[in-house]
Amino acid sequence: MFAERRLRAALTGLALGGLALTTLQGTAVAAPPPAPAATTATSSPVAAAEAATARALAVSLADPAWQRQLAKAALADDDVDLLALTATSGARSAKALATTVAEAETDIARTKGLGKGTPSLLRVSLAGRSVNATSLAAATPLVASAPADDDARSIVAYDSAGNIHRLDAAQAPERPVYLVGVDGQAALAAGVKVIDRELAAKGLGTPASVTAKATPGTADAAGTASSAAAAGFWTTRIKSISAADVEEPWFKGDAEIFSLVTGFGTDGKVRVDTVTMPYLDDEGTTYYPNQILVNWSLYKYNLADVVLMEDDGDTNYSALAKALAAVLLTVTDQGAYIPLVDAIIDAMPASWWTDDPDYVDSFYTLARETTGTRVGASANARLTVERYFVSEL
Repeated sequence: MFAERRLRAALTGLALGGLALTTLQGTAVAAPPPAPAATTATSSPVAAAEAATARALAVSLADPAWQRQLAKAALADDDVDLLALTATSGARSAKALATTVAEAETDIARTKGLGKGTPSLLRVSLAGRSVNATSLAAATPLVASAPADDDARSIVAYDSAGNIHRLDAAQAPERPVYLVGVDGQAALAAGVKVIDRELAAKGLGTPASVTAKATPGTADAAGTASSAAAAGFWTTRIKSISAADVEEPWFKGDAEIFSLVTGFGTDGKVRVDTVTMPYLDDEGTTYYPNQILVNWSLYKYNLADVVLMEDDGDTNYSALAKALAAVLLTVTDQGAYIPLVDAIIDAMPASWWTDDPDYVDSFYTLARETTGTRVGASANARLTVERYFVSEL
């Protein structure tokens, strides 16, 4: 999520300092409500929708009944579904806010190429050095959203009069703050479905009609006799994985990592399979998911490439799928395996390397027989894999 767990953790950390709402003399600074800013070519449409929602939510908290209802929900749940809460609230301000939230949800889904039927994505969470029922009752919380700029030093927050307050991005606020952001994992799950559907429509991800099977007494991919009594297929399974840098600043929350596994399908056409990694949140941390990465029964050769990507805000999954298809459909089977990592990277428009799908790392020519630890081509990710046979029931 873009303003969720890592932002909340950083803002609530005991080691951090106080609220940065001061002038040089230490007095609070509040600016009058600004006129809506025009969206520029370099701005983030998703961040703009989050900021507009944050300001509208702040103004709505002038209604005491709605303020109490939101406080109760936020104290009970780390991430509150804002659309659902406004839809069920009887407070007058919540009903007015519901229209703004619904419009923002539509804008975000369209920007990310998710289309109709996308589940609600906007969430609200609490941050602050002292966040409890008493502190929420003592002062109306500010409302903020994560900035589009990864290097931003301050975060814009709003009060119930619509005034702007600037919070230091590295300091914990004394006053409670509601954070508005997109549920990144929900957006990624919906986006991967879009990629799978559009690539399959182009013939780049259609499941194989026949699954490779190992039968008793036959040789498996390693050349050893198989004693498996049941049919099934060989896979490459992730034992552990880590990334030194997931290209996600702390105030944008956890990373949303997904993999593009590519090779040549059993029909001889380029094949792309998406694998989401919702557990891979923090850089420098090793995870042990035991997750299947490659199903070798779907591939013609015993080699595949893996590209690790991260959804970084305005990812348009439909556009990503179209860009991949446009390049990969030009690659033909020459009777020998051809690495596809470079083709995938070349498919990314230049603008997508700035606050869009970030390239994390890639693994060239991962073989069906590969076991042990591999370091990515960019030396950013480390992957330990094993061969794993999946038996049919």
